[in-house]
Amino acid sequence: MIRLFLTAALSCALALPALAAQPAEGEKLAENQDYAFRLSDAITTLDPQKTGDSEGAEITRQLFEGLLNQDAAGAPVPGVATGFELSEDRRTYTFHLRPEARWSNGDPVTAADFVHAWRRLADPATGSEYAWFIELMHVENASAVVKGRKKPEELGVKAVDDHTLAVRLTVPTPYFPKLVTHGATFPVNRASLTAGGDDWNAAKKLVGNGAYVLKSHELGVQIGMEKNPRYWDAAHVVMAHVKALTVTDADAALSRYEAGELDRVPIPAGQYASLRQRFPDQAVSIPRSCTYAYLFNLGDKGPKALKDLRVRKALSYAMPRETVVRQILQDGQRPAYGWTPGTIEGFLAPEPDQAGWTPAERLDKARALLAEAGYGPGKPLKLTLTFNGDETHEKIALAAQQAYAQLGVELALDQAAWKIHADRLQAGDFQLARYGWCADYDEASSFLDYFRATGLNYGRYANPEFDSLMDQSRTAPDPNRPYAAAERILAEDMPLIPIYHYAGAELIRDDIRGLPTAKAPNAWYAKDLYRIRK
Repeated sequence: MIRLFLTAALSCALALPALAAQPAEGEKLAENQDYAFRLSDAITTLDPQKTGDSEGAEITRQLFEGLLNQDAAGAPVPGVATGFELSEDRRTYTFHLRPEARWSNGDPVTAADFVHAWRRLADPATGSEYAWFIELMHVENASAVVKGRKKPEELGVKAVDDHTLAVRLTVPTPYFPKLVTHGATFPVNRASLTAGGDDWNAAKKLVGNGAYVLKSHELGVQIGMEKNPRYWDAAHVVMAHVKALTVTDADAALSRYEAGELDRVPIPAGQYASLRQRFPDQAVSIPRSCTYAYLFNLGDKGPKALKDLRVRKALSYAMPRETVVRQILQDGQRPAYGWTPGTIEGFLAPEPDQAGWTPAERLDKARALLAEAGYGPGKPLKLTLTFNGDETHEKIALAAQQAYAQLGVELALDQAAWKIHADRLQAGDFQLARYGWCADYDEASSFLDYFRATGLNYGRYANPEFDSLMDQSRTAPDPNRPYAAAERILAEDMPLIPIYHYAGAELIRDDIRGLPTAKAPNAWYAKDLYRIRK
């Protein structure tokens, strides 16, 4: 067994006790240790194996704890596991679980709980939207279990004893420790899951192993959590109560922030500069490893026109990215010409040719491509763009509609609630659809694996050469080389229109400590938060 970790940095990180954050020297704690943040839509499930959106993950991360957590920079640190060993062939990880870890009902957290959760994630009967993630992890037999060809019991995960978990992979996966910070891999309490029925994760029924317990959940209104006295590190958790308020409108959220009801809110599009003047110690812009895009439906249900590469390129070229980031958003976002953002550690994103063209040049090239494809004044291209309800999404859609009109393209807009939009995406019932993707772990494959033929891939894109490059990346000495080649294929095949890379402009109370702001790893933990006295 290799007892050193994969990198010196990771080894050092996992050697730390990873206790909850504590006040720095000179800081004094405030009496009020409550924290309230905004959700943009209702959270329909708190089941870690069924939660499929980033906001749901924000909640489950407080109620459950996986093998490893993330530090402020996104690197793995101990969670339920204090560390791991790696076999000589780099395909077996042996995690050592802390014996003091407890469920909120007092039961010990065991390796068998992780085994059950991972089998449940892969089991087709669960219907998990994130079943593909266990395949992405390369857990042995995962693909066969997900496809129903093998039983969940044949998944390559084993409880050696109560506090030792062995995971067998099909191929070496250097970033595997980053993957086990994802909520889909969190354990579940088997007894409560069986006894609780379909609503086992309802308020006052949910048994978790995280730093907080669920006290209330009013669908589409609020989620209330309070400190879990049985959490293994409860003695160091400072924030006593955490509340998530559902506020769909960004301006309404801002008003509730100013009224003192929320401690952290996203800044509405276009208001970052003015709010930074009003709240210089509270307004921040945080780079995020996320991409906002429009997906083309290249599947059987997609329109014939989008099967033509010239049409897809024309629509991408004509997308008014500069207008979107400079006039609509105005929060530090960057125009996107590729899928994978440059914020990913170690990845140098290749720059497509169109990134160097002026907006006028892009429009001219788009007009010529559409003419080649047979579209023009006498035969306008007609498409429908679907997007979920949000004022910013609508503004971007209108900007696209106006830009495309210059080419004679008739773009109809179809706005729907998130659940309806998500259902359409999963069913392939769309032509062009708004989509956003954030890194599940800090590595380029978190983006690129999406477009594998077997990935989530709602647009049904398929290219064997792309898949082959992603296969090669698993054992390549430098996986960023095949990643860059795969990114160039996406830029050529254009299965999507990248629009911008996110920057999270937010207001955060200046007495809150512990939130990562230098770079958003898309993971924060309420156990690391505290309020200081001012």
